[in-house]
Amino acid sequence: MLKFAFIRFILQRPNFNAGMGEEIEDITWLGQVKQLLEKDDKAALKEFLDDQNISDVADIINEYPDYATQVISNMSVHRAVSVFKILDVSTQKEIISALPSFKTAELLNELPADDRTDFLEELPKGVIRDLIKLLNPEERKITLSLLGWEQDSVGRLMTPDYVYVYAHNTVEEVFATIRRVAKSSETVDVIYIINEKGELVDDIRIRDVILALPEKRIDELLDGRVVALNVHDDQEHANQVFKMNNRVALPVTDDNNILLGIVTIDDILWVANEEFSEDMQKMGGTEALGEPYLDISLYKLIKKRAGWLIALFLSEMLTASAMQHYQETGIFKSFIDLVIFIPLITSSGGNSGSQASSLIIQAMALGEVTLTDWWKVMRREILSGFTLGLILGTIGFLRVCAWQYLRVYDYGAHWLLMASIIFFALMGIIMWGSIIGSMLPIVLKRLKQDPATSSAPFVATLVDVTGIIIYCTVASIILHNVLT
Repeated sequence: MLKFAFIRFILQRPNFNAGMGEEIEDITWLGQVKQLLEKDDKAALKEFLDDQNISDVADIINEYPDYATQVISNMSVHRAVSVFKILDVSTQKEIISALPSFKTAELLNELPADDRTDFLEELPKGVIRDLIKLLNPEERKITLSLLGWEQDSVGRLMTPDYVYVYAHNTVEEVFATIRRVAKSSETVDVIYIINEKGELVDDIRIRDVILALPEKRIDELLDGRVVALNVHDDQEHANQVFKMNNRVALPVTDDNNILLGIVTIDDILWVANEEFSEDMQKMGGTEALGEPYLDISLYKLIKKRAGWLIALFLSEMLTASAMQHYQETGIFKSFIDLVIFIPLITSSGGNSGSQASSLIIQAMALGEVTLTDWWKVMRREILSGFTLGLILGTIGFLRVCAWQYLRVYDYGAHWLLMASIIFFALMGIIMWGSIIGSMLPIVLKRLKQDPATSSAPFVATLVDVTGIIIYCTVASIILHNVLT
C-alpha cells in the first residue's frame, strides 16, 4: 500500500501526471523506498519511516543493508530503538560502527537495559569499554551491573525497569505509581509487591488491580502464588519456567529473595531461538557458531568444524584397529564375504543410535524427559531396539538367502551361517545403538554438559567402532566350529 509520505514525494516529481500510472505500476514498494533513500530528503524520509510498522522498517534494512545506518539515523529515537532490537547482531554491529558518536549514545541510552546488555556481550571487550563511556551515569551503572552476572544466566536477561508497590498501598495509590514510573518500565501487565527490605512478597496482574475498588488494599488481592527466578538460574531453565507457568514476565530475585529485576517473554523467545540454533549446529557435529553463517569468518568456521572432524576421524581409526585384530583370527581370510556387509551393519547401528539420540535430546529440551527418567528411557529403547533389530535382521537374513537362492551371488557352502551372522549382528548392533544414543544425552546432562554435544555424528561414530566388535564377535561364535 502506498504511504502518504511517499505519495507526497512522488507528487513533487516533475512530469508526474504524464507517467503516474506507469510509474506506480512498474515500481515495487521496496523500489519506491530505495528511491526515497537515494534522494535523502531527511524530512520526507523521517516522516515516511516513522509511519511504517517496525517489522516493515526491519525488512527495508534487510533488503538494503547499505542504507541501514541512514534508515536508523532518520527515525525518531524511540522507533529506531524498536527497530534496532529486532535486527540481526551482525547488522546491529554495522549500524553502531557507522553511526556518529552522539547518535550511538542516543540509541544505546534509549535501549532497554536487557537488550543493551544482550547486544554488548556480543562485542569485543575493547569495543564494550568504548560504548559504555557513551552511556549516561545511571544507564552505565545498570549495564555494568548486568554484565557482571554469569554468561547465559538469568541475570544477563533481566531488566531493572519494572513497577513495584507495597502490600499496604491502596489500588488508587498503585495507579498513581503506575502513572509516575510505568513510562520507563518494560511492562505494566504485572505489578510486583515488595516489603520494606526489598524482598519479593507477591505479584498481581494489572487486570485484577483495574477491577478492584480504588480504596481496596493490595494485600487483600494477593493469592501468594508468586513464581520467581533466581538471578543465577540458567536461561534454559528460565525458558522451561515460562512455558510451565504461562507468564508474560517473571520476577528475578537474589539468594535472599531481594527483587532485582524482571525477565519478559520476548527475551525468553530470543533465548529459545538461540538455544535451538546452537543445538542444531551441535547435533550436526560442529561447535555452535555464535553468529550467522554468512557473517562468520572463514577462519572461525574452519576452527569450529575442525575439532569435531578430527575427534570423529580419530574415533573412526579405532574401527580399523578392531578389524585388524579380528583379521588375525582368520575370519575375514576364510570368509571374505563378511567384509561386504560391514558398511551395512555399522551404518544401521549408527542410524539407530542417531535416531534415539535426536529423540531424547528433543524430549529433554521440551521437558518431557528428565534425569530421573533414565530407566524408563533405557527400558523403552531396549524393547524398541530389540524389535527394530529383529525387523532389520530378518530383512538382512532374507537378503542373503534370496541372493543365494536366485544365484545372484554365491556365498559358498556356509551361506546359511553367513545369513545367521547378519541376522544376529544386526539385532545386537541396533539394540546397542539405541541404548547408547538414548543414554549418552542423559549422561552428559548429569555431568552438567550440553546434551546436544552427543550429536548424531558422534553417536554414529561410537556405534561404528562398537558395531565392528559386535559383528566380529557374533561371526567368531557362529563360525567357531568351521574355523577350528
